Amino acid sequence: MARIAGVDIPNEKRLDIALTYIYGIGRVNVKKVLQSVNIDASRRVKTLTDEEISHIAKVIEKGFTVEGDLRQEISANIKRLREIGSYRGSRHAHKLPSRGQRTRSNARTKRGKRLTVGAMKKDDRIKTDTKAPETEAKA
Repeated sequence: MARIAGVDIPNEKRLDIALTYIYGIGRVNVKKVLQSVNIDASRRVKTLTDEEISHIAKVIEKGFTVEGDLRQEISANIKRLREIGSYRGSRHAHKLPSRGQRTRSNARTKRGKRLTVGAMKKDDRIKTDTKAPETEAKA
């Protein structure tokens, strides 16, 4: 396995797909990297030489913010939005979508599993109804 920017790149995949395993490198950035290095995108990772791998790693290191640095930068931006009290920051703080999507019927991924409010099983309702008068009589 080739290791670029602290990530193990899978050997059996094409180079243009394998480089997307690096956080911060997408398909568009892969094309830019491979054009600057002059390597064919359809080659497999296992066919690369050590020189080619190190050349790709240098280009990515110089031209792109990836992995830990990018994660820190994104979290710092979100923290700044929260501190200045912006609407987007408050949406991030409440773990809701921050780019104008509707939340009444969607946003299940962001909001989590549905919580039913006010619905009880019939047995539970009977138990709570019988306990209520007893507590009032004691008080």
